[in-house]
Amino acid sequence: MSFFNKIFGGKEESNDQNPIWKTIESEEDLAKALERSFQHRIGIFKHSTSCFISRTVLKNFEKEINALHEKPELYYLDLLAHRPLSNKIAADLEIRHESPQFLVIENGKAVSNASHQHISADQIA
Repeated sequence: MSFFNKIFGGKEESNDQNPIWKTIESEEDLAKALERSFQHRIGIFKHSTSCFISRTVLKNFEKEINALHEKPELYYLDLLAHRPLSNKIAADLEIRHESPQFLVIENGKAVSNASHQHISADQIA
């Protein structure tokens, strides 16, 4: 990846995804994540892989999560690869789509959501 792509967000993103994430890549994955929310709170991070701001927010969020003693159950959605799933989340949970966006889900409902600089591990910790 070139220097400018690293700074400004190239189309490709490293496959070295942080192990804190479970990915949502299908409606089945989404259904399983929402089902888990009936056992405990979960978080869903909606990320635009081509956006420098989204990448920066994601990295800062990961640092916050990695500093926590207890790790929450977190899910990651690549918006560019799975936009219909993002739209489904917005419609089903009655949350306006934003990017980047972090949703906290409990009992199948969004109990907290934030975007951009308002995203924090405090939402789910």
